[in-house]
Amino acid sequence: MNHPFLIQGGMGVGVSNWRLARAVSASGGLGVVSATALETILARRLQEKDEDVVYALLHFPIKEVAERIYTRFFGKKRKDGSYLPVPFFSLNPSDELIELTVAANFVEVFLAKKGHNSPVGINLLEKVQLTTLYSLYGAMLADVDYVIMGAGIPREIPGILDRFSKGLDAELTLNVTGASKDEKFKMFFSPRSFMQKKAIELKRPYFFAIVSSNVLATTLVKKSTGKVDGLVIENYMAGGHNAPPRVKGVFDVNGAPVYGEKDKIDFEKIKKLEVPFYLAGNYVTQEKISEALSKIGATGVQVGTIFALTKESGFNEDIKLKLIEMIKGGTIKVFADPLASPTGFPFKVAQVEGTLSDEKIYLERKRICNFRYLAELYKDKKGKIGYRCPAEPVDEYVKKGGDVKNTKGRKCLCNALLANIGYGNVYKNGYREPYLITLGDSVRFLEHLLPDKGLPTVKSVITKLKEYINSCH
Repeated sequence: MNHPFLIQGGMGVGVSNWRLARAVSASGGLGVVSATALETILARRLQEKDEDVVYALLHFPIKEVAERIYTRFFGKKRKDGSYLPVPFFSLNPSDELIELTVAANFVEVFLAKKGHNSPVGINLLEKVQLTTLYSLYGAMLADVDYVIMGAGIPREIPGILDRFSKGLDAELTLNVTGASKDEKFKMFFSPRSFMQKKAIELKRPYFFAIVSSNVLATTLVKKSTGKVDGLVIENYMAGGHNAPPRVKGVFDVNGAPVYGEKDKIDFEKIKKLEVPFYLAGNYVTQEKISEALSKIGATGVQVGTIFALTKESGFNEDIKLKLIEMIKGGTIKVFADPLASPTGFPFKVAQVEGTLSDEKIYLERKRICNFRYLAELYKDKKGKIGYRCPAEPVDEYVKKGGDVKNTKGRKCLCNALLANIGYGNVYKNGYREPYLITLGDSVRFLEHLLPDKGLPTVKSVITKLKEYINSCH
């Protein structure tokens, strides 16, 4: 298989939506949609009467499921601007929620693949485990070509893809704080049951793992439950979540974690694993792409931040125009915030006035947990499984056995990232969820890819990046 030289990074909660992924794939790269919160996004798109989503639902293989979802959500946005909610995920999600999640992932991949014959991928986070089985199956129903996954150690995913491709049941082991080594908590999904007892075989997509160390790369390639087809080696300059540094507790003058010698990748060891590998994190200039392909010998590069700024991305247009203005004016700053994300991973935050990066805006926001995607599963004193998030109200988190220290500086990514794409919550008192923008460090080096006026397009970006890539071959 000749894998693409260029992967568009999966940017969570609707930034790398189907429009962006389709444009990237149609232009010769690997377009990648994000699976994160897709069931909520689908429900909100339908409430906004999104006809593209309706079109895709008409192609969902189980007509009754599509009809139920349509009837429940289409045009149902409330007069006050709020949305009908989607239930929380739990160890035992309702059939209704499972159907919505499978269909949402189908719709996103289906639309991304429409109108061209190039491959499309989907990106998932290991940290968001409760939705994983349903997201994977829905994407596979739409004939997804690549599954790309990071933010953890996704050892079980290759085997799950193998089983789903054969129409077999699969299970996923969950990470539960407080559980003993002998206790196993699992999610389970039966394709045969979901498909109303019709045996169905599907194409097994390629699986690429996102890693940031030689140890993790070796572990996944050699000890996963199935074949790891490739690796994305992501350094700490990438946007979104970064892997924590190997040496903990060392920060620079701004409070960002410091990465050192132990965090460097030995690419000779990576090559010995004999799988394709891509480099991610600031590989957007001719010099860096040449380094990746010619000097290091990577298969290609993964690029995210510049695609987030394109006309086709899911970011609200006002965000994109503001960021481009800051880039051109040399005022853009990105901070690797060690506290912002409920996951505990460093999270890249663009310092933009009026967003949650502004301490005043952060302190004014009343804490609420109404999505729970990044919640930690834990076993309580009675042996029951609970869900807690350090970004939820402090007293609730502490009541659930959480350490109050973990709540300091935590920000609700679920709400903020939905606001970034125009689907933020509006409350009865008129309060609207503020943005929180994540970008990679490459944002400081993007001016050569920006037009004189307006927004860049996917085609213009890929044309330039292809020039850099082709000069190395």
